[in-house]
Amino acid sequence: MADIRLSLIDALHGALQSAAVELPPGFQAGLERPARREHGDWSSNAALVLAKPVGCNPRELASQLVSWLETNRPTHVAEVTVAGPGFVNFHLADSWLHSVITDAVQAGADSYGRHAFGNGQNVIVEFVSANPTGPVHAGHGRGAAYGDAVARLLERCGYTVNREFYINDRGTQMDLFGASLTARHKGQPVPEDGYSGQYISDWVQEMPANTDARQWGCQRALVDQKQVLQAMSVSFDTWFSEQALVDSGAIAHTLEALKSADATYEAQGALWLRSSDYGDDKDRVLIKADGEYTYLLPDIAYHCDKLKRVGPDGVLINVWGADHHGYIARMKAALAALGHDPSRLEVEVTQLVRLERDGVEVRIAKRSGTIVELRDVIDEVGADAARFTYLLQSMDTAPTFDLAKVAAQVMENPVFYVQMAHARLCSIADRARAAGVVQGGTHQTNLGLLTHEREHEMIRQLALFGEITAAAAQERAPHRVTAWLRDFAGTVHGFYHDCYVVGSHIAPELTQARLALVDAGRVGLAAGLATLGVSAPQAM
Repeated sequence: MADIRLSLIDALHGALQSAAVELPPGFQAGLERPARREHGDWSSNAALVLAKPVGCNPRELASQLVSWLETNRPTHVAEVTVAGPGFVNFHLADSWLHSVITDAVQAGADSYGRHAFGNGQNVIVEFVSANPTGPVHAGHGRGAAYGDAVARLLERCGYTVNREFYINDRGTQMDLFGASLTARHKGQPVPEDGYSGQYISDWVQEMPANTDARQWGCQRALVDQKQVLQAMSVSFDTWFSEQALVDSGAIAHTLEALKSADATYEAQGALWLRSSDYGDDKDRVLIKADGEYTYLLPDIAYHCDKLKRVGPDGVLINVWGADHHGYIARMKAALAALGHDPSRLEVEVTQLVRLERDGVEVRIAKRSGTIVELRDVIDEVGADAARFTYLLQSMDTAPTFDLAKVAAQVMENPVFYVQMAHARLCSIADRARAAGVVQGGTHQTNLGLLTHEREHEMIRQLALFGEITAAAAQERAPHRVTAWLRDFAGTVHGFYHDCYVVGSHIAPELTQARLALVDAGRVGLAAGLATLGVSAPQAM
């Protein structure tokens, strides 16, 4: 799809050059899909944009462009027309549809829709980063699915990606966690503001006597978190310890760097960051009056460490929960104060998910004990359904995750709907083999026999996948792939119902053509699902 668009854009620029139109610096002819199919496959408003500077009527300029394009038609273009006040519309030949099938089958699910525009640029995607004070709860699931899907998209577009989990293994919460384990181990009430979840009582049954409860509990929590995340096909290249950062002296070094940059001052017995000088709404405390670090100072040191590791041209992407929204400006301010380009830090904020079961909201609170573990969600609905559901909508929405509906194996369930489309295509191929059909290669197949509107609709949707993956990667928006999968699955189900592939009443040549389309459809569905970290089952 990207190739045909580039071909049309190049042709437009050639037509503009032939018309002696002087293009503004950086001008790139744009293409859009007409709202109505009869207006063609692609449309450009170049004549409308450039007519005034040229000093002619837009439709007149469009007619000049069309005249040249008709004489110098790009590959797969059947007709070029003028529409409305000056749009240039391209009508593609069926040969373009045939090339989509061939490209998909030849590329396979691993390569179809891939791009190279990332040019190997290093990216660290940090996500989840739950405190090691208990299991990963269902609320973390959305960030886990999102962060991993963004990483997969970037890899598919040529970036070099490192997935990172920041372990907050120091501070007051870790002390309370350790004290809660110790108290439960001794049969005593947990301390005020401690952790009272059932998992505390369960875990202390495993805890050896005379051990450092805080350290043991941290490792126990990390083992549990790794297991449940891996169950959802989420893994990390780096598990970065905050305590190790402290022990390395990096925090002290960062503090000295901030002081040297005149980015700090003392007031009210505390040390402050002049963050308001760098875009924050107010200054922030780095070291409290009692000498304790705030969370900000270690985080600044951590981000400096990440920038060093990612290299001078690398990018950091943080996936944070909605409660961290106010933290973005202060972190960017700190990086700017140290001479870093704050735009190298991108923060994607995920809104909270409302979890329901049988129409009743399930609240999540790790410390009070009313926790729904991500493990419980996976056990109830399955890893694929959990991931797909978490990725259905943009991260700036606050969706409802209905456990009962997501677990249901019905066509109204989005992940079941998409996976069933893949399984149906696989079943068609299986039936063909069982009937003794020997499938030929796409180049030996008469794809011109594919004339049914269901077939054309399926191919047109398939052709969009490369464009969708590119946009989703650039916008950090995996929900765009989810939406494409649902749309494409709809065309597959329509094809399945209306276009028989194998049977005595189907000509062998048509069977071959439709089997090629089935193969291409399986490639598209498998590639899209893999991009989201969801499996493509061959049977349901």
